Amino acid sequence: MAAQHVLAIDQGTTSTRAIVFDATGRPVASAQKELPQIFPKPGWVEHDPEEIWSATVEVCRGALAKAKLDARALVGIGITNQRETTVVWDRATGKPIHNAIVWQDRRTADRCAALKKDGYEKLFTDRTGLLLDPYFSGTKIAWILDHVAGARAAAEKGALAAGTIECFLLWRLTGGKVHASDATNASRSLLLDIRKGTWDSELMKLLGVPGSLLPKVVDCSGELGVADAGILGAPVPILGMAGDQQAATVGQACIKPGMVKATYGTGCFALLNTGSMAVHSRHRLLTTIAYQIDGRRTYALEGSIFIAGAAVQWLRDGLRMIEKSSDVERVAAQARDGHGVYMVPAFVGLGAPHWDPEARAAILGLTRDSGPGEIAAATLDSVCYQTRDLLEAMRGDGAQIDELRVDGGMVVNDPLMQRLADTAGTPVERPQVTETTALGAAFLAGLKAGLWPSLDSLSKTWVLDRAFLPAEDAASRDRRYAGWKDAVRRVRSS
Repeated sequence: MAAQHVLAIDQGTTSTRAIVFDATGRPVASAQKELPQIFPKPGWVEHDPEEIWSATVEVCRGALAKAKLDARALVGIGITNQRETTVVWDRATGKPIHNAIVWQDRRTADRCAALKKDGYEKLFTDRTGLLLDPYFSGTKIAWILDHVAGARAAAEKGALAAGTIECFLLWRLTGGKVHASDATNASRSLLLDIRKGTWDSELMKLLGVPGSLLPKVVDCSGELGVADAGILGAPVPILGMAGDQQAATVGQACIKPGMVKATYGTGCFALLNTGSMAVHSRHRLLTTIAYQIDGRRTYALEGSIFIAGAAVQWLRDGLRMIEKSSDVERVAAQARDGHGVYMVPAFVGLGAPHWDPEARAAILGLTRDSGPGEIAAATLDSVCYQTRDLLEAMRGDGAQIDELRVDGGMVVNDPLMQRLADTAGTPVERPQVTETTALGAAFLAGLKAGLWPSLDSLSKTWVLDRAFLPAEDAASRDRRYAGWKDAVRRVRSS
């Protein structure tokens, strides 16, 4: 029987999972393993790359076992990953020289501030579509070179390799034969000219990143490498790669200009497809590559929220207010109507449209009768308010948004999705398959394998589960939102 399945690797911030999809885009089986966070200092976030690698192998084997398939049943592998999280490793041994620095990490804020002060932000924005912020991977690479003994000298000699997580996994899966990054992940580095699709030597020099470190930039769908037979029991071609938010855009079939999706996981990321135009935002959104196929780039405007589901994790692990994340809605339902409590989850600064790495989290509007219900409700509301911030910025840049497609772990919460529709004043559409990040990676691999004939054909696989329509009157919605904007102003560093 011909191979008819795709294995998607979804390496995220808090877990690593693998999902087997069939030729209709239906998930057949999955396996998942939680990924511990490492916090060496306030504002610093790291992962152990070896832990990521071992978990990846474990969940891939586990998903195949649950599906009762062997590797010969796979047409290919698709990889999607937490973007910007950065690894530097020794080319000879494949061993990382430092923990991975996670996208949330703020240790390079001073470096970004110095570049801004010297007047370089416009240059970076014009070429990369990004703002000078420690979120992106380029300054993380430079930090590792400057803080690991002998690293910069080794890099100058060509002894080291750098990349984001998909690049590191591709290297490991192919036994060190392939050092490549897809265009979406490369576009998140502050080093790639997104209109040319190539590394920019001037930006590399400004950040102090030698070209010898950097991977080849490749399409999101193509013959990217072959996983060694010893990993899954047979050699399997790796045919798709994209950063998690771009993969979710494909998985949500947002393949026409004007379509927008928001993914709710650790953070929240909204992408608006702008087609072949790399649109410059007037409202501090990012211009990024949505996907690159056959050398042709499709672009997007992106709004990045650093903390969404992670705020619920903080209620669970930090305050111990809830036992498990799914308890949050039950507690939030106890909140008083019109409680006036706002939670601004700036634990690692604020992302779009504020871009304030020095802002810090706060709960405002507390009174003596405030309790767990109000704090839980304010935490969920913060996700909705931050989404409205992004949609308002997109509209300010000329977008007409008729609906918002949503996915990720938080969207199973029906009351939250209704609150999102009410707060944003926009219909919210949830698909039947909410694991669209992994599905997008599977689609990109399946496109190359011929399971799906074209990107347009993916639209037929998208099936609505439920639409949430705004029910709150505009005056009430705007009054709540004005309180949010005031709360954000209070936590801003300037």
